[in-house]
Amino acid sequence: MTVDTEPALLELARNVDRLCRLRGSFTLRSGLQVEEYFDKFLFESDPLLLRRIVERMAPLVPEATEVLGGIELGGVPIAAVLSQLTGLPATYVRKEQKAYGTKKLAEGPDLSGRRVTLVEDAITTGGAVRAAALALRDLGAIVDTVVCAIDREEPGGNVLDEIGVQVRPVLTRTLLNAG
Repeated sequence: MTVDTEPALLELARNVDRLCRLRGSFTLRSGLQVEEYFDKFLFESDPLLLRRIVERMAPLVPEATEVLGGIELGGVPIAAVLSQLTGLPATYVRKEQKAYGTKKLAEGPDLSGRRVTLVEDAITTGGAVRAAALALRDLGAIVDTVVCAIDREEPGGNVLDEIGVQVRPVLTRTLLNAG
């Protein structure tokens, strides 16, 4: 795979990698033990680094976008900053519908008939994005794109092509490894 060698993008990749790639002993959700872990919440909690990533993300948002859909949990802070930069309204997509209050799956404006671009922090297999896209489509939204901070480029793992969702990443595993 070709790596974008733009100096500012490589520097951003180095900064994110330096902050987020942890070494030690970690247990993954699957139960697997690993010696290296990528903690994406570390860049999301750094206001300057988060801003730099979102500034790179803004041009990736399709022109026809009407609403940004931040996916719980990691996509929410990114969508909030992206909304500020683009002037687009945001909705926040839960993993499952609330059982109380408004009982909504997506908090924010009505999405019926509106083009929603999903916002995610990192994509490995695309499972969370797939679930959010299908759920929003059930609500009448048009969903065909996700912008993300990092595409982990999991070999054979991304399921989003199957449902017609295009991935537009700021950074990729290849770029992080090159930095």
